[in-house]
Amino acid sequence: MHALKDKVSQKLSNLFADSPSQSASPRYSNSDSPKARLNSSVGKSLSSYFSFVVPQSGNEEDSELCPPLPIRTESYECIENCKSANGQAKAGTFISIGEDKDCELRVSAKVEESGNDYFDGVKKMRELTESSVFITANLFEFLHASLPNIVRGCKWILLYSTLKHGISLRTLLRRSGELPGPCLLVAGDKQGAVFGALLECPLQPTPKRKYQGTSQTFLFTTIYGEPRIFRPTGANRYYLMCMNEFLAFGGGGNFALCLDEDLLKATSGPSETFGNECLASSTEFELKNVELWGFAHASQYLS
Repeated sequence: MHALKDKVSQKLSNLFADSPSQSASPRYSNSDSPKARLNSSVGKSLSSYFSFVVPQSGNEEDSELCPPLPIRTESYECIENCKSANGQAKAGTFISIGEDKDCELRVSAKVEESGNDYFDGVKKMRELTESSVFITANLFEFLHASLPNIVRGCKWILLYSTLKHGISLRTLLRRSGELPGPCLLVAGDKQGAVFGALLECPLQPTPKRKYQGTSQTFLFTTIYGEPRIFRPTGANRYYLMCMNEFLAFGGGGNFALCLDEDLLKATSGPSETFGNECLASSTEFELKNVELWGFAHASQYLS
């Protein structure tokens, strides 16, 4: 009897001794263990990395998810899909790079809109030795084409400016003698109109009213939008009247342009001499600035 009990007890002991390793479920399965999850995560990361770097050849759509980065340079902007209808780049506008037909370069917008005319205007403006309140590249090109041949290609020398030399007609008259020959008077009102005249320097004020000047004298204005020039009509010879109290151009009913001795106010009206209408925004107006430009060859200017 005791032997049977001992045998049963031994079997039960063996049974309970083996049960933890057999019946108790592990805390982590092989697939869910931290080590397994780490290996799985690393595997996925490496797989994703290599999938991104080396796209699968069988899936063309996935390879297009990451578009190519635009190419930019200092002087050009990258424009994609900018081919013309015939598949070729427009001359002077688009430039292909190598054999990559999907990306073409276009000159910056400023250059594209203005073209060579912009650079030509800037290059010609270099003939101005100082900056001007009124003269733009467009107005410079217009005036340059209207000047007598004797001064074309010369440097433009600023003889007088109210902003630089003060508001005085006498100062303008005195400084007009620094460069003999044709000079260009440029003025403007506070409403934006720019106007002036070509005259012969030095200016010689007279004690009494007396017209002087030559048939080379002309007037110009921007009041009509584009610059417009008025040359003598031949109706009379009232080209220019110069006194210490005022400087006037034209005659036959009205002065085409008349500046007072302080160069603060002026008047303008129709004249028979030049066949012009009012050159400014109104017949009586305040002057924004007055400039007088002389002309000299580069060698003369440098000396």
